[in-house]
Amino acid sequence: MLSVFVFILDHLTKWLINSLMDLTRYIDVIPGYARISYVRNSGVAFGLFADFQSQWKPYVLAGMAVVAVIVILIYSARMPSDRTLLQAALAVTLGGILGNFTDRVVHGYVVDFIELHIQDTFHWPTFNIADSAITIGIAMLLLDTIRNPESHRQQKEMA
Repeated sequence: MLSVFVFILDHLTKWLINSLMDLTRYIDVIPGYARISYVRNSGVAFGLFADFQSQWKPYVLAGMAVVAVIVILIYSARMPSDRTLLQAALAVTLGGILGNFTDRVVHGYVVDFIELHIQDTFHWPTFNIADSAITIGIAMLLLDTIRNPESHRQQKEMA
């Protein structure tokens, strides 16, 4: 259910950006620190590999997403039901991966729109809800690993 929520929230925000903005406009949310803009990202999270040109890039990126989804689903199926942090981490990550995957398949790019910066000195790459969900999910997974190191060792041995 959490995956579905992340997926819907991601696509709703992307639809709003796509419907209400053009590529040349931005909205200052907190002047000098945060704004909303419309970016078409042909790379992966935070614009990585956006400049890499290859006819195989869309297939490689889609393949990576499919593999990640399969790994998450298998890992989720083997996971004890009392591991709520781990379940939430995998669900949030899955929702984010599927959100960006469908963008890439349908449009050939991912819609990014959240820009964070510190005046003119630092600019974080533009991102979206799916990127945030993937990042938060991985952070939650790391936290779960720190809190339950023995469980992760046992699951590796079972695999």
